[in-house]
Amino acid sequence: MSEARCRTCGGALPRQTARRGRAAVYCSAACRQKAYRSRQTPSTDEAVYRLIADIERRVRLLVPRMPLKFYAEVTELSSSVGRLRRIARIARDAAQATAGPRDVTDIVTPQNVTAGSVTNSRPASGAVAADNATPDRVTEDDVTETGVTGAGTGDDDSRADVTRDDTVAETLRSGDEWVFAGLVEPFRRELQVHCYRMVGSYDDSEDLVQETFLRAWRARDGFEGRSGFRAWLYRIATNACLDFLRRNSRRPQPYEPVPGADADGVTPPSRVTWLQPYPDELLVDVASDDVRPDEAAVSRETMELVFLAAIQHLPPRQRAVLVLRDVLGWSAADTAQLLEMSVASVNSALQRARPTLRRHLPERRADWTAAARPTEEEREILQRYMTAADQADADAVAELLSEDVVLTMPPNRLWFAGREAMMSFIRPSVDPSSPHYLGRWKHLPTSANRQPATAGYLQRPGTTVYRAQVLDVLRIEGGRIVEITSFEPHLFRAFGLPLTLPGRDV
Repeated sequence: MSEARCRTCGGALPRQTARRGRAAVYCSAACRQKAYRSRQTPSTDEAVYRLIADIERRVRLLVPRMPLKFYAEVTELSSSVGRLRRIARIARDAAQATAGPRDVTDIVTPQNVTAGSVTNSRPASGAVAADNATPDRVTEDDVTETGVTGAGTGDDDSRADVTRDDTVAETLRSGDEWVFAGLVEPFRRELQVHCYRMVGSYDDSEDLVQETFLRAWRARDGFEGRSGFRAWLYRIATNACLDFLRRNSRRPQPYEPVPGADADGVTPPSRVTWLQPYPDELLVDVASDDVRPDEAAVSRETMELVFLAAIQHLPPRQRAVLVLRDVLGWSAADTAQLLEMSVASVNSALQRARPTLRRHLPERRADWTAAARPTEEEREILQRYMTAADQADADAVAELLSEDVVLTMPPNRLWFAGREAMMSFIRPSVDPSSPHYLGRWKHLPTSANRQPATAGYLQRPGTTVYRAQVLDVLRIEGGRIVEITSFEPHLFRAFGLPLTLPGRDV
């Protein structure tokens, strides 16, 4: 008879004593626990097949009869298809990386991080050097476990089970692209939010999180399972962002005076040309995930555009320290280990980052951080704003604006400060008798960065459809609109918005 072996590790089983009961099948309590965890968590292959089967089931049940129910079902189906597509994309990139060198433009734009150009450089020690030194870049040998307890405030053992399991390290070393894709995909949204804060651009954050997964795949043998998997991914993501910021020098500049527009003595705001909105629906994805960070990590005060614009004034390493310490709640020691700085340097960088941040935030900060999401009052004001704009009622629009309202249009150079200056720009565009008349407007409600927002569609004279024109994100204080940030329409798809709407007869 062959010698009995442990079902988990294959090692020899301890000698059995003469007693009744079932014979041992594991050599130790650790192997027994590992087997239990593997039974509780399906393999990635199983998860992918189940996702495909779920999509097939949902498709067969679709019946386009009741519009509201049909919309909800299609939305759920779209979410599942999107998740499957993202998993496939990760697996594809991993397979291509394994096959050999490739053009980085397959996954990122030329302006973004170049995956192959990495070194073993280290930042200089000390607070000043930490801000001005070239960011360290992650290599396959360089990316190892950080020892960080977690990428969110109060990460406890129960939440970190799936990331601390040493079976994750074994799975990574298996070299299976689909298994790897299934492991990292649940972290996509929170990592994208992290990258978004670092760079201020939705487009760039998408590219950087994909770059993070590619680097993680190439460095998978460096993860041994002694620390959190999430912390390991955050380290790679942070270094990818620092690399990006080193290659793409971005500094906010003040707006220049607009010829013919009276700024009424208002100090020009900062011009952050790369600033983009972030869809609130994707923040819901973060909040609903089993491996989510704390709610504070996606709270309104750390997602609003004024906060995003303010932290762009910080040097990259100060920015990383502030995000890790004050937003994600990491300890100084964990932050220092991730950024390869001393604890003293981290504390010094944070002490210098906070006053800079306060200087670029609104004076009445407590007024706009009270609610986690748009309030009922804000939604009502948004609806009144859309109705007035759709009806070309310039006076009704003016009533909703504060006297010192500010309008900016990243990346456009135009900006307006004060109600009169803004209305002098708006009135001719909605007056059919004006040579500057643009056409009819139709608006749809949405939300971005935990703020009320509206998608504007324009039907130009002589055309038959409304076409996507602008995405307005509003900041409201005291029942008045105090700031409007207008963005170009190329992110409508990310917000789940159509690019055209049926028009009216001319």
